[in-house]
Amino acid sequence: MAGMPPERTQRLWRALGFPDVADDDPVFTDADVEALRLLSELIDSGFVDPSTEASIARAMGQSLSRLADWQTDMLADVLTRGDEETGGPRPISPEEAVATASMLLPLLRRVQDYVWRRHLAANAERVLAAAGPGDRRELAVGFADLVGYTSRSRGMGGRELGAMVEDFESTATEVIARHHGRVVKTVGDGVLYTAASAVDAVEIGLELPDAWRAEDRPPLRVGAAYGPVLTRLGDVYSPVVNLASRLTSIARPGSLLVDRVLARQLRGLPAYRVRPLRRVSVRGYDNLQPWLVRRRPSTEEDNSFEGMLDEMADDVLDRSDDEEPHTPG
Repeated sequence: MAGMPPERTQRLWRALGFPDVADDDPVFTDADVEALRLLSELIDSGFVDPSTEASIARAMGQSLSRLADWQTDMLADVLTRGDEETGGPRPISPEEAVATASMLLPLLRRVQDYVWRRHLAANAERVLAAAGPGDRRELAVGFADLVGYTSRSRGMGGRELGAMVEDFESTATEVIARHHGRVVKTVGDGVLYTAASAVDAVEIGLELPDAWRAEDRPPLRVGAAYGPVLTRLGDVYSPVVNLASRLTSIARPGSLLVDRVLARQLRGLPAYRVRPLRRVSVRGYDNLQPWLVRRRPSTEEDNSFEGMLDEMADDVLDRSDDEEPHTPG
């Protein structure tokens, strides 16, 4: 009915994350036919390349699957909210479930449409401001990682662990958005973000550990690097991403480490102290030079010792060579 061969529709169906169904199962509706027709129009218009349609479907399916999972849990919580008399979950009839979903889901869809449009506008501004192809740009990439998350999470109950992850993602999202960054993805104990400017990336890296710090929380460490990045289907790919990850892995709790490129962009800015640390060998880098970034105290008076350290850091920046990734023989 959509004018597509069956093998193509099956490939797209699987890419969206859905299991195969038998030919005689009453699964599909007119909406599925219409979706395939719309996809054909997008391909004919040149907006979607036929060779990437499955990749686009996969990225869309993964993103919306997570959103649907969260919304389903939220709806189930509303429907089975505890009975005040018994303290346990109250029974729910199928009719009540359908009526509640029919009222709430259209509201969620309208909110989703609004947020999607706002993100389209924000990303359009970034693409138009960047030079070169839309999928290749100069960006700062940062990782924020919870120290000791694995060992701490073993002793937590599901609700307690879920609350900590929620608090972490909420804090990270707020700080990153405040400084014009973008959350690329979160993975339980960490968040990957990008920023267009070095200062924004560093402000995120310095503020996040402080905003997250509390007695009952594991400390946070951050690593960031700057350079050419390929953006594809919402994710980022580049040696810069690997470098930021390696810097995070060697950072002390509560600290921010950056690469030489970012350190150079902070050079001369009075708000920051940038200091070279001892070179280290990590996976992919035999002679990595980390740079520790801290805020310079606003009340700091003329300090000849700090001035000498600034000059020494400048000397290291001037003579520092690019850290070359290790290539196995």
